[in-house]
Amino acid sequence: MTTYEIALNFEDGVTRIIQCADDEMVTDAAFRQKINLPMDCRDGVCGTCKCFAEKGKYEIEFYMDESMSDEEVSQGYVLTCQMIPKSDCVLKVPAPSAACKTAPEEVEGLVSAVDTLSETSFRLHVKLAKPIRFLPGQYVNISVPGTGKRRSYSFSSVPGVEEASFLIRNLPGGVMSGYLRDGGKTGDLVELNGPMGTFYLRPIERPQLWLAGGTGLAPFLSMLELVALQGTEHPIVLYYAVTRRADLVELDRINDLVAKIGSVTVITVLAADEDTHERKGFVTDHVTVDDLNGGECDVYLCGPPPMVDAVRKHFEVLGVEPENFYYEKFNPTEAEAA
Repeated sequence: MTTYEIALNFEDGVTRIIQCADDEMVTDAAFRQKINLPMDCRDGVCGTCKCFAEKGKYEIEFYMDESMSDEEVSQGYVLTCQMIPKSDCVLKVPAPSAACKTAPEEVEGLVSAVDTLSETSFRLHVKLAKPIRFLPGQYVNISVPGTGKRRSYSFSSVPGVEEASFLIRNLPGGVMSGYLRDGGKTGDLVELNGPMGTFYLRPIERPQLWLAGGTGLAPFLSMLELVALQGTEHPIVLYYAVTRRADLVELDRINDLVAKIGSVTVITVLAADEDTHERKGFVTDHVTVDDLNGGECDVYLCGPPPMVDAVRKHFEVLGVEPENFYYEKFNPTEAEAA
């Protein structure tokens, strides 16, 4: 018997990953692992358990036209009460996690290292009590030792490893920044709650345009780690935009991953006037129609809200709409975790 991983992405951003056998219905596997996916008839008749399969191979045993049309099937919709996986899968569940009697996982970890990458950024390493299964691009809420507070950070490490890493901006007055700058030490206990977020890497089926602003690079590091393991035939263009030259961190790691993948182009952009660089200004000063491949591309963007809004307007000016546009806005000011 073969067992596959099924990632269930709920509409509130919570993700839970379950194990499902190759002769088992997804609803049965979820119920066995204490997750009650929406369902009623269990016979492929009512359509209550309809979800969208973003990734994976599967078989659908039976469905009535009243529950799901042939057109929906061709688009990727499934009835989980009739779905048997034939590979790892990712499903969008049109319900909040609480309605399915589940919640984000709570995992303890120990701080294993704090690296000061620049005046403006840290890299935090956490040794996990157990690996957290997540989709590259997602985030967790991390407790800040000694404060009773949590902050949200995207993984910069590949899913499934025992030591997770996070790229964290050094914010004046920031709770996590203050801890890392002044008191963070090996062995401190932290709690991680997650994974969460709808910003994650989908199957690469066309050219990719990735746009990172500052520490918005973190999820792309996780994505690159996965692509380096799985490979891709499609080109990936990564724009990495920061304010000053000193803010360009993790370049050695990026270059190592680029060499492994073989189809990635990295373009760095600096905004500060006092620094000399090949490309100055903002991402929107440099992204061209060619980067969008006539619209036949997937765009991923992680950066502060003004960057996201500027890129969307820039696409309108260029007159090109990408096939898919996934983005995550992060607030560069100190904020509570969701």
